Amino acid sequence: MAAPVRSPWFRRYRPIPDPRLRLVCLPHAGGSASAYRSWPALLPTDVEVLAVQYPGRQDRGHEPYPADMHELADAVTAALDPYLDRPLALFGHSMGASAAHEVALRLPNQLVHSLFVSARLPPRHHRPRDPHQDDDALLADVRALDPAGSAVLDDPDLHELLVPPIRADYRIADTYRPSARPVVDVPVVAYVGDRDPSVNRAQMGAWAEITNAGFDLVVFPGGHFYLKACADRLTGDIGMRLGTRLARSTSGN
Repeated sequence: MAAPVRSPWFRRYRPIPDPRLRLVCLPHAGGSASAYRSWPALLPTDVEVLAVQYPGRQDRGHEPYPADMHELADAVTAALDPYLDRPLALFGHSMGASAAHEVALRLPNQLVHSLFVSARLPPRHHRPRDPHQDDDALLADVRALDPAGSAVLDDPDLHELLVPPIRADYRIADTYRPSARPVVDVPVVAYVGDRDPSVNRAQMGAWAEITNAGFDLVVFPGGHFYLKACADRLTGDIGMRLGTRLARSTSGN
């Protein structure tokens, strides 16, 4: 059966009445659920995508931003309660990777199929830093990570709409202090672009330290937002891993 409630936290772009599994997708700083609008059509037809919509943007623009990463993770975890009738996998890109990891830590291991993290320093390498002091510094960082996609920020009419959620999310990402016990007992797969200026292949490999259940690292061509050009390959890899692990667990019963 479909989940009984409609949550403001999730967008179900292709609702599935009886999914085998749900993939919870958490966006990057300044991003929204629409970053994953195309994914349902690229994944197996029995995998339902729950694209997370953070407060403070688009239709949730009237809601306050979370104070920090732990408040965000607590809220997403609580919102997932009606969806726990099926296994969950978690994918997070950039800031969303840390949020996905924190949500996985809050869920019972037996409910989490896999954790997929993308383009984000792992807990061992993460160091809190002072939030950006002005818009120029903030937008310079955004442009360095996404030169093509950030062109919209040059439109003065959109500045007041787009900058506040970016600033709020950067504050969450910059002040994040990882949980004291960051290890999960679920498989972890890390993805990174080979030209990402914010995190390199070796650093992404250190995500292996947060799992007792197997780790893999996949490198794609591209920068911080490699997943835009590589959406087919990325979702193909995720879909393969979701199906393969389920087949193995079923055959072992």
